[in-house]
Amino acid sequence: MKSAEIKELSLKELQERIETAKAQLAKLKVQHAVSPVENPSIIKKSRRDIARMLTILRQKTSNC
Repeated sequence: MKSAEIKELSLKELQERIETAKAQLAKLKVQHAVSPVENPSIIKKSRRDIARMLTILRQKTSNC
């Protein structure tokens, strides 16, 4: 997800997306532990997306 797309989301939507992304990342980590994932960069991308969403969430909450 791009920063511009994330900034357009409301606080509630952003929190929901963070939770689902964290759940997906956990599933990917378990899958990777059991058998190697075809493209391990997916895990890295997921972590970056979560960090980006958390950063924007903090920015929005501090501005309110």
